[in-house]
Amino acid sequence: MSDQNVHNAGFTSSGITGGSLASSMMSQEARASGGGVHSGGPTATLQEMGARGSTHSSGFTSSGISGGSKASQMMSQEARSHGGGTPRGGTTSTVQSICK
Repeated sequence: MSDQNVHNAGFTSSGITGGSLASSMMSQEARASGGGVHSGGPTATLQEMGARGSTHSSGFTSSGISGGSKASQMMSQEARSHGGGTPRGGTTSTVQSICK
């Protein structure tokens, strides 16, 4: 189910769909960072998953983040870099919200 949500948001194997939530996220992220979308950010992470159809295998599931997965490693790394919590609007929370 979460792979379909990522696809429906506009992250596809053909790239980001124009006029979609994905294109809006990409535009907003690029403006906030001075014109580019960073590798490892929400847009890049979701596009990689959309292209591969791999949200479940990455550990982002409708039940939450799977322990021991790539998603849990991302969450842990993000929490450490933000003093112990994952920020709202960060990569982990954004990806998980779309993968539900």
